[in-house]
Amino acid sequence: MKNPSYDTAVLKSEAARLGFSACGVAVADHVGEKVSAAFNNWLACGFNADMRYMEGNQEKRMDPRLLLPGAKSVVVVAMNYYPSKLIEKGHPQFAYYAYGKDYHDVMKSRLENLASSLGVVDVRYVKEEDDISQKHLGLICCDTVPMLDRYWAWRAGLGFIGKNTSLIIPGKGSYFFLGEIITDRSFTSYDQPLEFHCGRCEQCLHACPTGALGEPYRVDASKCLSYLTIENRGAIPDEYAGKMGDCIYGCDRCQQTCPHNRFAAPTSIEEFEPSEELLSMTADDWKQLTKEEYLRLFRGSAVKRAKYDGFKRNIDAALNGIDEA
Repeated sequence: MKNPSYDTAVLKSEAARLGFSACGVAVADHVGEKVSAAFNNWLACGFNADMRYMEGNQEKRMDPRLLLPGAKSVVVVAMNYYPSKLIEKGHPQFAYYAYGKDYHDVMKSRLENLASSLGVVDVRYVKEEDDISQKHLGLICCDTVPMLDRYWAWRAGLGFIGKNTSLIIPGKGSYFFLGEIITDRSFTSYDQPLEFHCGRCEQCLHACPTGALGEPYRVDASKCLSYLTIENRGAIPDEYAGKMGDCIYGCDRCQQTCPHNRFAAPTSIEEFEPSEELLSMTADDWKQLTKEEYLRLFRGSAVKRAKYDGFKRNIDAALNGIDEA
């Protein structure tokens, strides 16, 4: 017989030891028709732009029990990435999440350690000859499976979803990566969702330079500078390129203006801190960046997702616009 329900307090203590800033547990079930309908409407409006992968696996995206048959719980964690050192004003800027090492790698290893402490084995690594009679099964997720990450963070009591669509943790802000462990393990207690706390504030909506936040709680990726400079493989439309300012990778404007982020504290995760070389790069340095320098500077970084050609496109769109101005 497998172990009984795991002590939720012990889980959260271990998560904190591993460097997670928050941890919660929700019952694994369907997200509900309201959430499902809202997501499908978002797709119908074309707000996912060219991210076609968002259109697949819809049944699984709405029910983690289809991702892991027999799932009982979803463990959700958040990891702070707010850097202790920021790129100086006047230098080309990056979204804060891209300052350090790729969060997929950093979080995955710690999620694996957390799963191990629960006696949970990731189903992707189970071999036919393995004896798992005393083990629980799980699926470790770090932006790698079709899940509504922010929804589950809300369901697990970590925070609430703001009008800018970011997960906001009360008293800590929104500069956090999210990860999950879907598991057939049960827990001694489950967390409750928080009420939304944006009130009448719409600073994030007004701060978006391209109008991607045309209404609260919905982002049009086709207008979002984060999408246009990272996921987008084509040219950046002139009407949006002219609004990049000095940011050459991603965009944090809707978070930077959020009053909840006055509580943001520097991360304790060393891997998320920027290198001195990144901090010292000038506009001229970026304009002259070679592919070899790009590969060296961003080895193990999330910036590699844009690829060299996409990154150079960003540099040209943002910095040439500044020169012409």
